[in-house]
Amino acid sequence: MPPRLNLSGIGQVSCQTTSIYGAAMTTSTQSLIDLLTGWVVARSTEDAAAWFRGEIKRLGASPTEKDVYLALGYATRKLGKADLDLSPEERARAAAARSGWDPSDWSIDQAGRIALVLASSRSDAHAFRKRLEQLFNTADIGELIAFYRGLPLYPEPSLHLPRAREGTRSAMQPIFEAVAHRNPYPKENFDENAWNQMVLKALFVGSRLAPIQGLDERANPPLMRMLCDYARERRAAGRPVAPELWRCVGPFADASAIADLAALLTSPDVTERRAAALALSASRTDAASSALSSHEGLLQDVKTGRLTWSSLDAK
Repeated sequence: MPPRLNLSGIGQVSCQTTSIYGAAMTTSTQSLIDLLTGWVVARSTEDAAAWFRGEIKRLGASPTEKDVYLALGYATRKLGKADLDLSPEERARAAAARSGWDPSDWSIDQAGRIALVLASSRSDAHAFRKRLEQLFNTADIGELIAFYRGLPLYPEPSLHLPRAREGTRSAMQPIFEAVAHRNPYPKENFDENAWNQMVLKALFVGSRLAPIQGLDERANPPLMRMLCDYARERRAAGRPVAPELWRCVGPFADASAIADLAALLTSPDVTERRAAALALSASRTDAASSALSSHEGLLQDVKTGRLTWSSLDAK
């Protein structure tokens, strides 16, 4: 890893920023490009940084399709695949630039690719979507992950909804998680059916639910029923059920779901017991309170905050 350059002024988000790469670039998009560029340059060698700045400038003018493909094709070779490894201040700057944006697990080449794609966006959102679709259709797995992670940053988010849905239908866990994990796009743009299918698909492909933004806010009765049916099918087949599944069940648990949760309070698996207690505590029904009241230790752990969904796996 080369030493980070001192670029304290690069990447500062400002509503007054004016693009130096093309008059048609919107201020918000330019701010994102500046932020990404600052991170990439600070983590690159001088030669790589010079190359990257030059490509950003080229793509911000009047790029040809060949320019775009060449820049993206060289990104990994020039920038490397090391973790971006953002500082707390840099993560806060990302959240300030775009609410919900969490690039904490991005790599340097992913950040570079998204900056290059954004630099080529100019002002025509429909033309940008067409170009982006072409890039998706010819991308390798690494490029797909980067392009999907960039969804919350692209202009006119609604134009990219079919592509986002395609990502959540993928059976490849890294592709699925590029859309579903640490990404505000699904929370903000998916309708209830698309949201519910994404949560269920996470369980199918073995992904965790916790990194899904909006998991608690977008819980809903149909999802509760889907997850309970899924859990019963798994148990009937002698297969394990991810304990965090019950997080989306508790707030809307009906009588049948509460019975399932009450039974889990005596499970030999401590994580299942803890998950059931958390789910029951989220229900406002008398039946849930009654079931939990007979397990004083779990009840007190929930009430005192010793037991939370974040601490669920702690034994």
